[in-house]
Amino acid sequence: MGVLLTPLKWFCIGLMLLLGLIMAAWIVDGLFVFKVWPDGMARLQSVLEQDIARTYLIECAYGDLPHFAEETANFLYSLIFRVTGIHEMGVRFAEGAALSIPDTVVRNVYVGNFAVIQIAMLSTQLIGVRIATLLMMMPMLALVYGVAMVDGLVQRAVRRACGGRESGSIYHRAKHLQVVILTAIVTTFLIWPSSVNPLPILGVAVASTAVLVRIQWSYYKKHL
Repeated sequence: MGVLLTPLKWFCIGLMLLLGLIMAAWIVDGLFVFKVWPDGMARLQSVLEQDIARTYLIECAYGDLPHFAEETANFLYSLIFRVTGIHEMGVRFAEGAALSIPDTVVRNVYVGNFAVIQIAMLSTQLIGVRIATLLMMMPMLALVYGVAMVDGLVQRAVRRACGGRESGSIYHRAKHLQVVILTAIVTTFLIWPSSVNPLPILGVAVASTAVLVRIQWSYYKKHL
């Protein structure tokens, strides 16, 4: 039963992490819109447009990134605002039709918090574009991981043949440091409140991962 439920468990964990990142992006973007940026909502809209434009610049290297980014952004938007009925609620209130007393109360709350709702909508689409960009870059990261792993295992074999020492502590530190660095880079990229070029970020992630993966497998202690 535990084996059968493992995929469901990891799906729930991934969904919760995604929702946590989206909420963090809402908070960060809201703070910048209300407290930092003088042009407020227009600046956030501009950041979204700039990130979408960047997908066309790196389209040749990573396939049909603009279409994939658009689909991902629309999926996240639909998951949060269409499934919950918030989008349809706003459309219905904008039509100006006569409403019942409960609907009038809900409309007043919606209108009073429209700026916050709009920030959440734009932030959700922005993080969707950035998630799509990262996903399209994963094959390169996987390739670098594989090459670094093979090189590390070769160095391990050479050291074992020459009587070199093994180190479980170095192995585990390098393995855990990969998770920390990649998590920090991905989280910062997803919630950063300005338009950023993903290629330098990918370069840093790939370079740090390659070094740590090589160190990790160079000091692997168990027999293969």
